[in-house]
Amino acid sequence: MAASLAGKRILITSGPTRANLDAVRYISNRSTGRLGARIAVEALERGAQVALVAGAESAVPSQAELPGEQWARLRILPIETVAELMETLQRELTGPEPPDAVVHAMAVLDYVPESASAEKTPSGRNEWEIRLVTAPKVIRSIKEWAPQAYLVQFKLEVAKSDERLREIALASLLANRADLVVANDLQRIRDEEHPALIIAPDGAVLSRPATKSEIARELCDILARKLAPG
Repeated sequence: MAASLAGKRILITSGPTRANLDAVRYISNRSTGRLGARIAVEALERGAQVALVAGAESAVPSQAELPGEQWARLRILPIETVAELMETLQRELTGPEPPDAVVHAMAVLDYVPESASAEKTPSGRNEWEIRLVTAPKVIRSIKEWAPQAYLVQFKLEVAKSDERLREIALASLLANRADLVVANDLQRIRDEEHPALIIAPDGAVLSRPATKSEIARELCDILARKLAPG
């Protein structure tokens, strides 16, 4: 029987973020939100109250696929930009009922345009120079707003060995004061196939799930243990 999360409040961020270039164009990333949605469903099945912060066009659970009592425990909070994400997280994390755990799976843009036009940029130009600047590091604010929350972060790299992936993810975990990090490599992700390393603050690899469903189950098992009374 799956470990229970009954009565626990879990906030999950999922999917992409966007940044406007002009009135009709934007930059984004390749995140689909399918993993975050899978984690949300797993937590709901175990009795948790789930707030799912979902990026534009992100996969989210539908009312048709969830039993009524599970749907009643789910709140979907849509966002588009990094600024909207920051605003939503601050409101949720500093409110009267802050989450017991935050699973920060959203792909947050590292760079955003320095400015965006309120009009459409003409299409006849030969060049369009865009200056990108560093976006706020969202995860670094989570422990400031909710120091008591158990924080799970994700770290995505490309073409790294398992050991190098572990090293990079551990350094990120320590810098962001996270309690757990899920490390994965973009080149190995194919639909449901999603190899990952789940890493503790001491650098130990706690698990090596191979699919999105396995990641969701392993994370919820860990959350159930960490959030259990006593």
